[in-house]
Amino acid sequence: MGNTLQTDELRFTVNDHQMVAKCWGEPDAKPVLALHGWLDNAATFNRLAPLLPDVRFISLDLMGHGFSDHRPTSTPYYIWDNVQDLMIVADQLKLDRFTLLGHSMGASIATLFAGAFPRRVDKLVLIEGVAPLVTEPDAAAEQLALAIKKRIRMQGRPQKPYPDFDSAVLARMKGRWPVDECAAHGLLERGVIQREDGFYWRSDPKLLLPSVLRLSEEQVESFIRGVTASVLLVLGESGIPQSDRRIANFRTIRTESLSGGHHLHLEEQAAGLIATMINEFIRV
Repeated sequence: MGNTLQTDELRFTVNDHQMVAKCWGEPDAKPVLALHGWLDNAATFNRLAPLLPDVRFISLDLMGHGFSDHRPTSTPYYIWDNVQDLMIVADQLKLDRFTLLGHSMGASIATLFAGAFPRRVDKLVLIEGVAPLVTEPDAAAEQLALAIKKRIRMQGRPQKPYPDFDSAVLARMKGRWPVDECAAHGLLERGVIQREDGFYWRSDPKLLLPSVLRLSEEQVESFIRGVTASVLLVLGESGIPQSDRRIANFRTIRTESLSGGHHLHLEEQAAGLIATMINEFIRV
């Protein structure tokens, strides 16, 4: 992927659990905290981060992903818990203000954080995501019932291994949001673990379960309106459509659309264009 920047790893203790980050750049450079998407990991920025040589790019493995710990067995994955995790990490790094970047689910977490703690975020970069999935109040009971039924069905269900690493790479390449072989290889270096009978996903199977509770659209829009940072939103022309109404609720936003899919930051040409935009954006 043309990675010429030295990388290192950081570990954080967050509520008695370990979170791990893959980092690029000099420790004293301008900090960028980066959040990956659902079922990905810190390596999702393998192609983008080396193209941002003037920053300290800190890409977190969110809880339940990559090398970070899983949440306790009885603890669901609520998106707002990631906001708390991010605050703890930022405090441990002694970052008063920083640039926050997120892809997909990571973009949703970034928006919630920037809306709840606007003083902490200097610039906000969103790639293929704006805010989390919602459930309207009238559908709350239905959402709860669905989530509980699926949780009960998952109990005791074993994971199926892949016979070798290449089989897992191929499965990731053909996933819901396909990526090329190089990108899949990078993601799986943090995304699978080898055991005696094969290769297993590192991500917590509970991440596949629907949320018991979600915010409403009105609540999500209140977070968006609370964002005071300048925002750069990058969308793929073949990616996931985003709500014009949500985008319009940001105070200051620049929206760019590029050729590419949901993981366009892992596509060589698009990654270069995104890096140029980000380098220009964070200098202003």
